[in-house]
Amino acid sequence: MTMLTQTVLYTDIDGRARWRDEPCLLSEGTPAARLTPLQASGGLQWRSSPVGFKSDFHCTTTPQWLVVLQGRMEIGLQDGSSRQFGSGEYFYSNDTLPVGASFDSKLHGHCSRQVGDEPLVTLFVRT
Repeated sequence: MTMLTQTVLYTDIDGRARWRDEPCLLSEGTPAARLTPLQASGGLQWRSSPVGFKSDFHCTTTPQWLVVLQGRMEIGLQDGSSRQFGSGEYFYSNDTLPVGASFDSKLHGHCSRQVGDEPLVTLFVRT
């Protein structure tokens, strides 16, 4: 494998959250241990969310990677679509409020919730 697919949550030009998949080249390391180029980070946080956790619609304040370590998480968008991520899955969250905009809970952002009977444990890595 010489490439991974990264899932990205982003703010489109109309201010709405959308998904896109981007290629991530594994151009470093060795054939037995392929690596991406080193990426900078601005710190990390772990989060534990109990069974039943659900957020309101919100925007990401600082772009960050979200990695699911335990449990299952669903991210919902304003258009009614959603994606679920389980243990070992990740996405880049860059759904920030458009410059100069005031948050509108009927237009902007995404919501998240814990799915199933296992608490949700996630890791956030800021970029």
